Amino acid sequence: MKNGSRDLLVLSKSEFIAPDDFANEIAQLNLLLHLAENFRNFCIAHELIDVNRSKIIRSQHLMQQAIKDRLYKPFVFICNKN
Repeated sequence: MKNGSRDLLVLSKSEFIAPDDFANEIAQLNLLLHLAENFRNFCIAHELIDVNRSKIIRSQHLMQQAIKDRLYKPFVFICNKN
């Protein structure tokens, strides 16, 4: 697993927490975020709107291809399904 660096703000109700417990909590948060933030989940949660062709692309394969190939064209939008 790639160990990327990220800035996390962790708030705790207890004032005193052991450094080992804190490091364990950070490691678990990084693992959880790594599992949730992947390209497949991004394609599931978004759709590609092509105004030029009047199409909405929801296929994961076509979205991945359009994003990876950097087919940035005018009036093609990535929109969140929520």
